[in-house]
Amino acid sequence: MTRPNIVFIVADDLGYADLSCCGQTDYTTPHLDQLAASGMRFRHAYANSSLCTNTRVALMTGRYQYRFELGLVEPLRPAHKERELGLPESHPTLPSMLKSQGYDTALIGKWHLGTPPKFGPQVSGYDTFYGVMGGYTGYYTRVGDTGKTDFYEGKDVIDIPGYTTDLLSQRAVDYINGRKGDSAPFFLSLHYTAPHLPWSSPLNEQAARIREVGPASKIMDGGSPRIYAEMVQIMDAGIGRVTKALRDAGISENTMVIFTSDNGGERYSKNWPFVGRKVDLLEGGIRVPQIVAWPGRVQEGVTDQVTITMDLTATCLSAAQTKASDSHPLDGKDLMPFLEKGLPLGERTLFWRMRDRYQRAVRKGDWKYLKIADREFLFDLSFDWRERANFDEERPDILLELRNLWLKWDKDMLPLPETEVTRLAKLNEMLW
Repeated sequence: MTRPNIVFIVADDLGYADLSCCGQTDYTTPHLDQLAASGMRFRHAYANSSLCTNTRVALMTGRYQYRFELGLVEPLRPAHKERELGLPESHPTLPSMLKSQGYDTALIGKWHLGTPPKFGPQVSGYDTFYGVMGGYTGYYTRVGDTGKTDFYEGKDVIDIPGYTTDLLSQRAVDYINGRKGDSAPFFLSLHYTAPHLPWSSPLNEQAARIREVGPASKIMDGGSPRIYAEMVQIMDAGIGRVTKALRDAGISENTMVIFTSDNGGERYSKNWPFVGRKVDLLEGGIRVPQIVAWPGRVQEGVTDQVTITMDLTATCLSAAQTKASDSHPLDGKDLMPFLEKGLPLGERTLFWRMRDRYQRAVRKGDWKYLKIADREFLFDLSFDWRERANFDEERPDILLELRNLWLKWDKDMLPLPETEVTRLAKLNEMLW
């Protein structure tokens, strides 16, 4: 069986309902809607974290990010550079495992998993890299979170004109066009910075150029619902050009396309019908849009199958007929049996934790356990997806079961760095 090309598209801080096929009514996203119509859209897809670095660790490795020191920072910032934090070069990654099986691998877009020379996309399995090394970059100025230009061609910083989202989309189109006649399959990671801050678009280009090089407070103050909508629509149009390039090249039938977000939406996102946003372990912070399409292989439809980001890693490896390293077993599950034949994965039990406010969460079936600082909650997501009706007193048996599952799982992960909040919370747990 021919191994497919894989185009893995990740949006940055896109909310659950920021696509019109997922509930957005203020604007439309026709190209992603079409992708969803041609494949499987997941209504119960989760990010591994409510922050970008942490989810990206899980995506690259197929494992819970809490197994890595890098996965404990929330998120990776320039101030961490002296600690030399990054994705370990020795650890197998999705691109490195595919590369070992003859895939050409390219990252176009955001990395945010450590900086050169010790870390970087080409250290961790990508043949080529074009994009952003840190947490964000200006859409016009290309000034990143270090206050310096953050836009790379390979290991070299470059300064070119244009709007960042359009530059990434065009490079992806060029990459696909450049593969014509090459018999080797490819793995293209198209990781947009949109719609992450600084919120900039052609609607406010002049103001954006000033704000993007200003202090953090000015960057955070920018944006509006109209600007945000334009950012998402520009990304959607770019994805339309990418999928058209696949069709024009005659390879769309043998290409699996995945779309998701690294975490829940920020202030201008539409996370409805959920509450919470980025940084929260409420549904709005971790429930994300997810689409998988592969003509003739992936069934079309909408599903309530529960998934998490690291499942997509296992799925890509399975589709490419590539086995994970025995020394680094995956935590994610292969979705291909479900995507192709509708075979259920069975009940999933998923775990999260955040140092911020000492949050923890478990989802098992329809039940969700949530702990924020010293307060515990139990929600029935089939009954109350807005997480307002606390069943902690009505079903203490389930709360205890999920709490104990989390505690058992947590013992296999690296410990969270100690803070005053975590110290007090741990003292409180000793009273249980």
